Amino acid sequence: MENPLHLKSLNHISLLCRSVEESMNFYQNVLGFIPIRRPGSFDFDGAWLFGHGIGIHLLRSPEPEKMPKKEEINPKDNHVSFQCECMEAVEKKLKDMKIRYVRAVVEEGGIQVDQLFFHDPDGFMIEICNCECLPVIPLVGEMARSCSRLNLHQVATQPSQPQPIQP
Repeated sequence: MENPLHLKSLNHISLLCRSVEESMNFYQNVLGFIPIRRPGSFDFDGAWLFGHGIGIHLLRSPEPEKMPKKEEINPKDNHVSFQCECMEAVEKKLKDMKIRYVRAVVEEGGIQVDQLFFHDPDGFMIEICNCECLPVIPLVGEMARSCSRLNLHQVATQPSQPQPIQP
């Protein structure tokens, strides 16, 4: 497996927002991120959060009134996706929090992946899924493997040998 830039992992995503406080509230209370220290030398309003192995950097838009409002939840739009432990619990929590969402299902070879899509306060789309059950199938030279970190690590470190599909 070639890694021309010697990448290790996703570090953070950076998002423009109308209100840093409103976005922080969403990422903390809906997605479980925690605020972390950001460099004091920054001369612009923002906040850093961390959770689930990645960071989210919120940047206050210099022109928040000009940021487009997204009303339609379109699963084919830009989004970040998180795997969850229990789709039913996520859906119940979204309903309890009165967060509008769209359900989708992907079926492939007898495997079903459930997805929930919703927006953050600025219209950036979030997906919650049980995607770990969908195998990662390299296009050349590898057998199907699960999308879990453990199995992806195994793909990178083990010699190419046929492996059974793992749920």
